[in-house]
Amino acid sequence: MDKRVIFAVAGSGKTTYILNQLSLDKRSIIITYTNNNIKNLKNGIIEKFGFFPDNITLLPYFSFIYSFCYKPFLSYKYKTKGINYNLNPNKFAKQKDLNYYIDKNGRIYSNRISKMLALSGELDNVIYRIEKYFDNLFIDEIQDFAGNDFNLLKTITKANIDMLFVGDFYQHTFDTSRDGNVNKNLHNDFDKYKAHFIKMGLKIDTKTLSNSYRCSPSVCEFITDSLKIEINSHKQNDTEVRMINNKEEADELYYDKKIVKLFYSEHFKYNCFSRNWGDSKGENHYNDICVVLNKKTMEHYNNNKLDELPSQTRNKLYVACSRANNNLYFVNAEFYKKFKN
Repeated sequence: MDKRVIFAVAGSGKTTYILNQLSLDKRSIIITYTNNNIKNLKNGIIEKFGFFPDNITLLPYFSFIYSFCYKPFLSYKYKTKGINYNLNPNKFAKQKDLNYYIDKNGRIYSNRISKMLALSGELDNVIYRIEKYFDNLFIDEIQDFAGNDFNLLKTITKANIDMLFVGDFYQHTFDTSRDGNVNKNLHNDFDKYKAHFIKMGLKIDTKTLSNSYRCSPSVCEFITDSLKIEINSHKQNDTEVRMINNKEEADELYYDKKIVKLFYSEHFKYNCFSRNWGDSKGENHYNDICVVLNKKTMEHYNNNKLDELPSQTRNKLYVACSRANNNLYFVNAEFYKKFKN
């Protein structure tokens, strides 16, 4: 069996690579976490084949874990009625008790589905079910797996089918779930993270998708030098990467409806074309972009210490900067305070 994980960079064609592996003669399942990825993969499959083939299954992660893994073996026993995506508010619930996993309305807590499966003794049946229905399994945005879900991933890799996992370690801005200290430090160190997959028996590939089709050499150089996240470019043309230091130009960018303004948070409070840093992940349709730096990030920028930002903040900033197909502009958030609702 061919089992690999490809660690990619932003804009390197992760989705395209997966689509290129699909065919009409193998039963494939593709699992991903974000809605953007589901939409991109679905559109890509239809564009490739002209229709959505019956031999290809595309599932959001929680549809896979609940409908495919949990329901066939446990829903009849516990009579569950769906998923509760909130954390269990009962801090005194114990792991041996049913209310640790299921709320009073009969919904299972999303961050505990994997754990319940592990304790149920049904994981061998889950593996058998995967082998029965599929010839290969693809997981996009593998870096989003966390908590108990990462432990389930370790079990799934035992299935005797081909597997390809693709992701960008430094685009880890979301988690499938969190549960106390379970895999709490999973994403703290890239080398240790890769070691988990080696232990699972997967081959590590850091070369195939190491160059971006989206970002120019100028943007890649900024990300590599300033954020200390190595990324190269397939492009040859240089573009602008600069800080906007005057009010007039900052205002001009703000009112430009063709240039997206990427805020750390609360972009909806600004009456302009905008997104939040992390929420822009998976989006590839921007040309020039304007990244708005809050006070803390601005201080790190001025001191040439962007790489020392907390990992989640640095990752979101990396996502934001790497949306640029062309020029990358930075603006101090102070310039835009007057526009905030």
